[in-house]
Amino acid sequence: MTRILATGTFDILHPGHLFYLTHAAALGDELYVIVARASMIKHKPKPILTDEHRLEMVQALNIVDHAVLGSETDIFEPLHEIMPDIIALGFDQYFDIGNLKKELANLGFDTDVVRVEETNSGRLCSTRRIIDLILDANR
Repeated sequence: MTRILATGTFDILHPGHLFYLTHAAALGDELYVIVARASMIKHKPKPILTDEHRLEMVQALNIVDHAVLGSETDIFEPLHEIMPDIIALGFDQYFDIGNLKKELANLGFDTDVVRVEETNSGRLCSTRRIIDLILDANR
C-alpha cells in the first residue's frame, strides 16, 4: 500500500486543484492531503476561506482518502502520523525537491518527493486569478 501525500492551501477550489490531486493520487494507493493553516502561509497572501472550510472542501473530494489540517508550528509534524511513501508537489509549489529530501532524511523519513510537472493552468486554474477576476467584475 503506497501512501501519497499532497499539500496545499486549497483556497477556493478550482480545476487546477483537482488536476494536481488526481495526478498525485495516481502515484499510489492512498491519498492523504494536508491543508495548510493560514497562520503558516508566508509565501503568498493569506487564504480567503477559514482553515476549517478549506479542510471541509478537500475532504468532500472523492479522490481524497484522508485530509487533515497542517500543524500550527512545524510543517513536518503531521508526517509522523501519515508516514507517506511519496510526497507529490504541485508544478507551482515553492519547495526545492533536493532540500526537502534532505530535511526529510534528517528527520528520519524514507520518503520520495516528486513534482507533478503537468498542469492545466488555464485562466481559471489559479485562486489568485479567480479572485482578481471577481474584483475586476465588481469595480
